[in-house]
Amino acid sequence: MSQAPLPLLLMGPMVRRADKNEVCIQFATSTPLNCTIELKQYNSYCEHESVCLGERLFLHYVILKPIEHEFPLDTLISYRLFNGENEIALNEFCYPNKNTPEFAIPSTLTHILHGSCRNPHHPAKDSLVAANHFVQAKRSDNEIGADILLLSGDQVYADDVAGAMLIAITRLIDVLGIYQEQPLDIELPEDIQQQLYQRHLYLPKVPWQQRNKIGVGYWLKKDVPHFSSLKADNHLVFFQEFIALYLLNFSPVVWQLVDFESINYQASSPKCQDIFDNEKAALLAFKTGLNDTQVLFANVPSYMMFDDHDVTDDWNLTAGWEQVIYQHPVSRRIVNNGLISYWLFQGIGNDAGNKSFSLLAPFKQSFAADEQWQFKTFDKTLLEFNHWHYELNTVPKVVVLDTRTHRWRNEQNFNEPSGLLDWERLTELEDSLLTHEQVIIVSPAPVFGVKSIEAIQALFNICGQPLLVDVENWMAHEGSAKKLLDTFRRDDTPKETLILSGDVHYSFCFSVQKRFGKHPNRIWQLTASGIKNEFPRKLINILDKLDSILYAPKSPLNFFTKRWQMEVDKHQTKGEGQKYLVSDAAISLIELENGKLARYQLIHTDNRTTEFDLEQN
Repeated sequence: MSQAPLPLLLMGPMVRRADKNEVCIQFATSTPLNCTIELKQYNSYCEHESVCLGERLFLHYVILKPIEHEFPLDTLISYRLFNGENEIALNEFCYPNKNTPEFAIPSTLTHILHGSCRNPHHPAKDSLVAANHFVQAKRSDNEIGADILLLSGDQVYADDVAGAMLIAITRLIDVLGIYQEQPLDIELPEDIQQQLYQRHLYLPKVPWQQRNKIGVGYWLKKDVPHFSSLKADNHLVFFQEFIALYLLNFSPVVWQLVDFESINYQASSPKCQDIFDNEKAALLAFKTGLNDTQVLFANVPSYMMFDDHDVTDDWNLTAGWEQVIYQHPVSRRIVNNGLISYWLFQGIGNDAGNKSFSLLAPFKQSFAADEQWQFKTFDKTLLEFNHWHYELNTVPKVVVLDTRTHRWRNEQNFNEPSGLLDWERLTELEDSLLTHEQVIIVSPAPVFGVKSIEAIQALFNICGQPLLVDVENWMAHEGSAKKLLDTFRRDDTPKETLILSGDVHYSFCFSVQKRFGKHPNRIWQLTASGIKNEFPRKLINILDKLDSILYAPKSPLNFFTKRWQMEVDKHQTKGEGQKYLVSDAAISLIELENGKLARYQLIHTDNRTTEFDLEQN
């Protein structure tokens, strides 16, 4: 294990929750620190929590709270990081002509950056780089730029890992001495080279003998993999791997520690070799862009929510999936490893530890005397935690939904898709919307999606294959769809609701109004996906035309959808090549005036912009 001197800062600082009463900043270091953060011209005190994740890996959370008055709003606040009395240089995290990073606490939201689906080895460039260019240009004009950055799912891809990334993960574990978990009953080859693109063969399966004799699979003697991802060849397994993946997704520093350029692989076939080489080339470009993304995270408050790929594809999609996974010790361990790592790197920052710190003591108690994690007891506490969702005290209010761990299960057929929220959470959502003129809802999956695609998903579901096409739309479950639409049809819900979603790897803008009733409410479905991912463009163009033909405003097919009492208008892009669905990697920029949507743009990886026509009917 390497003992060479390491950089002090391994990741961050990242500005997370920021409001007038508290600010959370998280970062990782190679040595234990007695950390404080000072705000220029504003008196505050610090609460510091740290987690030792390895011999040379310490994750820190500094919670800043005002001493006399509330923190100022809509004003850039400069901050400095100290270890005891020694200042830690943050020059690499500053915008040009600035001596320190700065952030602002918004009162009324006017500019929101939002996106999802950031796959490091996808050939598209990283749109967070373009987001940083946007903020940098605004800061040079003495403007704040973006009030907040909202990431609505798939910040990491634990189930879709490049071969070169898996080798980098293994190297980083050794360099930082990341603590490992108790041995699992899975017989992977010892040599990581032999594991590449082969891990899916060793993951748990349902033996064909246990399958239903009615199906073809039983008679073909075909086992069913527990993990349904089509790209599970390098699926992460161990807790230490999830930790290393997060560091490699958020920090340029750690890439130098693994000597990524020297990573190679001698594949058994030209096809597999091409896959490895192409993935490595994409990762080299991703690594270069991380210098920009770390500046963005250090200067703009960022909020996150998990979706399936943060843990594994089809996470909790059906009750049958849950039953198979959580009853198997290895599969349950893999899923829980994904959830624990999300909590550490994403979840705690969302609420500044107000509820998420309740997991900290039992987590630390899971570290055994032999320097291994023993998570058996902690898993129960983790799965009982009910506060992954959160709200922002802004104007408009922001309500971020957890659509993964509180599903409305189909009790008649465990293989039917679950509702994205159960009755209790839908009732809480309803209460959150009341008495507000405008509200922003963050739902990882679109509430109002593309009807033709949902129809195709419904067809696969009828054929008993909901996992094959990710039947994870809100309308796939009768009970949750009805409850949600009934909420939107109420007369005392907001006059304007913005729903920010991702997941689907293409972007669009729909506006929705109820057909009956006097309450003049409008719902905007703004979907931005992906930051570094794309839907096949030829296919999305076909589906776009199909949807326009089959589900035109006067089409009788609209009466067969669950939302026929809601009038859904699709908005085209402006300029040449107008289209409803955009498959071009981007992050969205949402501009508000007096809490209402004024402009919706996509900022692409080459700094081009695509704007949707909000006036179109």
